[in-house]
Amino acid sequence: MKVDFHFHLEEGPYSSRWVQRTASALEKVHMAKISTGKDSHTLAWAEQFVGILKQRMDQGCFHETWLETYFELGKQRGIERFGLVDHGYRFTEFRDYYEKHLILDNSPVGKLQQYWLDRVCIGSIEPFIAAVKKAQQAGYPVSLGLEADYFPGGEQELGELLSKYDLDYVIGSVHFLDGWGFDNPETEDVFKEKDLPQLYHHFFDTVSGAVASGLFDMIAHLDNLKVFNYRPDESVLLPMYENIAVALKRANVATELNTGLAYRYPVKEACPSPSFLQVLKKHEVPITLSSDSHFPDDIGMLLDEAIELLKHVGYKEIVYFKDRQRVVVPL
Repeated sequence: MKVDFHFHLEEGPYSSRWVQRTASALEKVHMAKISTGKDSHTLAWAEQFVGILKQRMDQGCFHETWLETYFELGKQRGIERFGLVDHGYRFTEFRDYYEKHLILDNSPVGKLQQYWLDRVCIGSIEPFIAAVKKAQQAGYPVSLGLEADYFPGGEQELGELLSKYDLDYVIGSVHFLDGWGFDNPETEDVFKEKDLPQLYHHFFDTVSGAVASGLFDMIAHLDNLKVFNYRPDESVLLPMYENIAVALKRANVATELNTGLAYRYPVKEACPSPSFLQVLKKHEVPITLSSDSHFPDDIGMLLDEAIELLKHVGYKEIVYFKDRQRVVVPL
């Protein structure tokens, strides 16, 4: 069974690059609906296409038209079950939680991250929840999830926030270390100041805290610290992989084979790495599949390859989530 259990509808900042990427997705999705052939890229074609882009902007990312685009393309690509999530930092209800833990001071990193947060945290979680529940009522096989960042010491506050919402599952993730957002291209230079083995120890200690917190049904992209190719030899990392696998198994928490870094970031490798995946299988850690798509044309991206990799290391089953329960299905 093919599932895609971690994908998003939108994320700022809303730059010209974001507009271009949204337009590119719409062009791919609507190619059959707009003039093609001899009329392609004429003024009339452009006017028609701008109308499609304007409609998308006016309706917003939680409109049923945008959601249905993901489901329709996903179904064409063989996906039978969907898990739709959004980042906690997108929602004003979670802003105080993030402000407590991010570097937002007058340092270069702080200024960048304040700029970023002001442009991504732009609305309430309620329209997102309503949109997914409406899709469920319409019969789409989709579960409602939230991807929440784990910060050591923030467990109680995050637990109280999460308890307010009727979610099918919660993904725990680590995108920040000591308040630094390490997957932001604009803060990549911070890696050059770090001792990599020490940094990875710190990262995996944080991941281990997320696993043990009891807040999450699954942990996302277990080794996303490698995003910009700053990584020590994997022989150094193998004991850390073992520790995380043991922690996941002990806590009965699942993870994912996430292809997002393989097609969207310089490292060009899925999370976890093949070596890490072998360690997870050795400890029989439950796993699901995800594209981490942020645009509809990326739904299911590289999941066929991910399925083959799971089979290669010995997985025969994957999981998905509904009503905070884990469901096991054949791969």
